[in-house]
Amino acid sequence: MANTAAAPKIKDYTEEFFGAGQPLSKKAREELIMKYSPLVQYVANRLAGRLPPNITAEDLIGPGIIGLIDAVEKFDPAKKIRFKTYAEFRIRGAMLDELRSLDWVPRSVRKKATELEKTIEKLEAEFGRPPEDEEIASAMNLSMTEYYKLLDKTRGVTFLDIEAIRRRMPDSSDDDLFDLIADDGESDPFDKLNLKEVKDILVECIKTLPEKEKLVVSLYYFEELTMKEIGEIMGYTESRISQMHTKAVMRMRAHMSEHFRGDELDTIKRIF
Repeated sequence: MANTAAAPKIKDYTEEFFGAGQPLSKKAREELIMKYSPLVQYVANRLAGRLPPNITAEDLIGPGIIGLIDAVEKFDPAKKIRFKTYAEFRIRGAMLDELRSLDWVPRSVRKKATELEKTIEKLEAEFGRPPEDEEIASAMNLSMTEYYKLLDKTRGVTFLDIEAIRRRMPDSSDDDLFDLIADDGESDPFDKLNLKEVKDILVECIKTLPEKEKLVVSLYYFEELTMKEIGEIMGYTESRISQMHTKAVMRMRAHMSEHFRGDELDTIKRIF
C-alpha cells in the first residue's frame, strides 16, 4: 500500500513568482519547480493508494514532474486561481493521462464494471431508491464475498473516471462545480453538453446517495482526505471505504444513464 501521509505544508508562491506580471526567468522556473516538487510525491502517493500493487507511486513521479513543468509554463494569474491549486490539478492530470495510456485495467474488469453499473441502474429504477448491497449481489447471482471482491477489482475503473472530472475543476465549490478550466488547445467534451444540466443532475444524484457513501464522496473529493483517514473517522477499514467509494461512483454513473443517451452519454462517460 502506498504512503498516505497528509498533504505537505507548501507555501503558495503565487504572488511571489507571478505578482510582478512579468514572464518567469529560467532561474525562477527552476526554483518554482523545486519548491513544489513535494507536491508531486504527495499526489503520486495519493493516487497509488487507489491502484493495483503493480503500479507504485514511483511510476507516477515522472509524469507528475512533467505536469508541474506544464503548470509553471501555462499558469495564468489573471484567472484568480492559486498556483498551488492549479499545479496540483496539472500534476494529477498528467499522472492520469499516463495511467490511461497504459490501459492497465483488464477488459474483463471493465466488462464487470459495466455489468455492475447496469445492475444498479436497473434496480434503482425498479425500487425507486438506491439498492442495498444484498440486492445488487443477488441480482448478479453473486455471494456477498464475491460481490465485495468485485468492488475491489473495479475500483480502478471508477477511480479514474471521477478523477477525470476533478482535474478540470482546479478551484471548484458546490456552486460552481462545472465552471471548468479546460486545458489550452484541448477539445473539451463538456462543450457538447448543457453544463448547467449536467451539474444539476450530478448534484441531485449525490444528494440521493446513501448517507455513508455521500460522506465518503464529500470527505475524499472535497475535504481531500485519504481513504485511510476517512476509515479512521467513520470506523471502517480502508478497504471498506474504498468499496463504498466504488459503489457511490457506480450509482452516479447509473444515474447519469437515466438522463442522457447516445453521444451525450458517451461524452459523459469518457470523463465521469
